[in-house]
Amino acid sequence: MDKPVTIVEYDEAWAMEYQQEARKVMELLGNKAMDIEHIGSTSVLGLGAKPIIDFMLGVHHLSDADEFIEPLATIGYEYVGHKEFPNRRFFRKGEWRAGTHHLHIYKYKSDEWNKHILFRDYLRAHSDVREQYHQLKKSLAERYRYDRAAYTNAKHPFITGVIERAKAERRGSN
Repeated sequence: MDKPVTIVEYDEAWAMEYQQEARKVMELLGNKAMDIEHIGSTSVLGLGAKPIIDFMLGVHHLSDADEFIEPLATIGYEYVGHKEFPNRRFFRKGEWRAGTHHLHIYKYKSDEWNKHILFRDYLRAHSDVREQYHQLKKSLAERYRYDRAAYTNAKHPFITGVIERAKAERRGSN
């Protein structure tokens, strides 16, 4: 049985965990990595989350990530192929369905990269939306306690809506 979906209150240690892990990854991969960003709920001050540090690495070409499989394995990351996400490479640290860190690799400044930044930054800037998202996550975690895929899929319309609002606000300020 899968580990249950559990949303915990924000933990200030998440930012430090991200910094430590990002430093290890960047030292390991060197100049092949263009940028690294803390994403997901653990990157938003005050937002409850599943206690998994999500972060993303930007590369010139997604194929560069193939060279990262062996080096990342030396620090505990396992490559997990997801055919449904052809523009992402994904590495998990920790057990299946109970990872502690998720490393997403995208082409730097790609649409996927930019959407993650837009969503994170919008939640950071809008406490009302951050609270709505927190309540949604808690509700969905109860409803889909043992179904992580359904939990993730059920959040998608909210996330998409926030990204569209963020894009519209950005267009309006330019």
